[in-house]
Amino acid sequence: MSRRRKSTIREITPDPIFGDKVLAKFIRSLMVDGKKDVAEKLIYSSFNVIEKKEKNKKPIEVFKSAIENVQPQIETRSRRVGGATYQVPVEVSGRRKQALAIRWLIDAARKRNEKSMIDRLANEFLDATNKRGSAIKKNEDTRKMAEANRAFAHYRW
Repeated sequence: MSRRRKSTIREITPDPIFGDKVLAKFIRSLMVDGKKDVAEKLIYSSFNVIEKKEKNKKPIEVFKSAIENVQPQIETRSRRVGGATYQVPVEVSGRRKQALAIRWLIDAARKRNEKSMIDRLANEFLDATNKRGSAIKKNEDTRKMAEANRAFAHYRW
């Protein structure tokens, strides 16, 4: 981290269809080799699949609830004290919560066994909304790790 000045937080432009900044961040994280158009098509196609499967829910609401369910509240950070390294439980800041949730959802979708990425994304969003799936498991594992290391909470900085 730089000692000179704080890094500036860039203003993100919302996505063109839903006008949501979190969705724009998700699209940019999903993007590979600078192909933003492909990433947008994947997301919007997966939203169409969600719309067909869940008739009474809007796809953007499913997406937002998936992000909300996957966000970690607490995590562990390595802290070196007197030659020993401890996993110290720390609360997660708002921007990091969102970044971790986006990262975990994308990783979970990429590891799924469906035929196309569109189906993988749609099913991962639906699973995360219903509090199951790989991304939710990652959140639970992080929480359990923090709970197990609660004894080292006094090393928090």
